[in-house]
Amino acid sequence: MKVSQLPVDPGPAAWNEILDPAPHSPCLDEHRTADWIIIGAGFAGLSAASRLSELCPGQRIVILEASRIAHGPAGRNSGFMIDVPHDLSSSDYGGDTEKDRREIRMNRAGIAYAMQLCEQFGAAKETMTLSGKVNGAITDRGVQHNKAYAQHLDKLEEPYTRLDASEMQQLTGTQCYVDGLYTPGTAMIQPALYIRALAAGIESDRVRLHEDSPVTQLSRQGTSWQVLTKRGSVTAPKVILCVNGHLQSFGFLKRQLMHVFTYASMTRQMSPDEITNLGGKAVWGVTPADPLGTTVRRVSGTGGDRIIIRNRATFDPSMQVNEKRLKDVARTHDQSFHFRFPMLPKLDMEYRWGGRLCLTRNSVPVFGEIENGLYSACCQNGLGTVKGTISGKLAAELACGVSSELLDDVQKSAEPTRLPPEPVASIGATAVLRWGEFRAGKEL
Repeated sequence: MKVSQLPVDPGPAAWNEILDPAPHSPCLDEHRTADWIIIGAGFAGLSAASRLSELCPGQRIVILEASRIAHGPAGRNSGFMIDVPHDLSSSDYGGDTEKDRREIRMNRAGIAYAMQLCEQFGAAKETMTLSGKVNGAITDRGVQHNKAYAQHLDKLEEPYTRLDASEMQQLTGTQCYVDGLYTPGTAMIQPALYIRALAAGIESDRVRLHEDSPVTQLSRQGTSWQVLTKRGSVTAPKVILCVNGHLQSFGFLKRQLMHVFTYASMTRQMSPDEITNLGGKAVWGVTPADPLGTTVRRVSGTGGDRIIIRNRATFDPSMQVNEKRLKDVARTHDQSFHFRFPMLPKLDMEYRWGGRLCLTRNSVPVFGEIENGLYSACCQNGLGTVKGTISGKLAAELACGVSSELLDDVQKSAEPTRLPPEPVASIGATAVLRWGEFRAGKEL
């Protein structure tokens, strides 16, 4: 099957841009044979490769990345590895209690595996911190969202702490937040540092990573699979697809995946005076009480002290957006930033970008053996950092015949429900997103 479309990512991957240049892994420019092929070197792909190298010592693994390490979606997220329910399609992130308990177990297993890999590969301390996160509310409606979420956490017997306006200002420096809900289990990562650490840590004589090697064709050749790239090819008995929404480009699950872009902006480094004017803590992360509100992070470390704003979402079945879209979204980002941080009137944005999400209507992953010897660890439903990590690990275990309770759980997931035909799907999804952002009000 020919791959119908290659990944296109708008704007720079800012988390990667603020780091020193990384060594370049060579593109694939010859024919090779291997025991395993992993397509995609993001959270799922590198987790799968790491687990395979543990389970199959001596076997050869080839990892193919369409662009550069951490240039794609893995370097474009907000860096939250969230453990508690975070259903972006709900009004308060929560869902069915038993389903959410299974999700919590899965997410925490992903966080634990990510921390294990950081320690194993000697990642820098700022790469990953188990710091928790805060749902921040600006409006009365946001406060009601936090109250509803707290009630759901009570049912789940999950710990949390409510923060008042003064405590929120001590944390963030801004007076705009009137309420917060802190949950302790979220890990905060510098996504590009994390992905780089994994990529460097797993490479060896038997684990080869090839950047700038987009797959153009995937086909069955007898008992093996053959993968073609623009300049080379690989043949192996088993393939793990870790391409999230681009699973559709490989010919699978047409009209069952929803392709959404979210957008972010990162400031330049703050000056010492700006840091003083802002106040608050040096490192924190706030997700919005309303799922369609604004996520904000402050970071301090490699690349300096900066603030990241993320909001707006667009439904894009083409999996591409143009530069005009980034400029339109930039105006919203600037308004959201200056509303929250009026004490920083001259702090400009240095980077603006978009990142791809893949969702299903019923919020289920696309996981498992989809053809003989072909496995999927795709569709993370907006939590690519943590769900990608655990789905990649579990896909490797499934392919190797390793059983576990977590694997049983994920295999119980329903099939993704079908989308309405176009243009009904686009009109409906866009209307839902725009109405949600309108209702978010100042939370946006």
